[in-house]
Amino acid sequence: MSLNSKILLDLVSFKMPYGKYKGRLICDLPEHYMVWYYQKGFPVGKLGVLMGTMYEIQLNGLEYLLTPLKEKRSPH
Repeated sequence: MSLNSKILLDLVSFKMPYGKYKGRLICDLPEHYMVWYYQKGFPVGKLGVLMGTMYEIQLNGLEYLLTPLKEKRSPH
């Protein structure tokens, strides 16, 4: 599995560890929250990488790319 694949899988499985949206998947964080964090500066480390990636996905309207990954991870 490539690094890029791992990041995309983490977006649909990694949960926000703190704050207003604690417990929500990174891929489900609202766009206004991501814009606010972009302006403030994303946290360092894995969380920041994931949030920055999700921000770019939202900015470019590419959320649909995560749909198959979300469906694969959700219990049927």
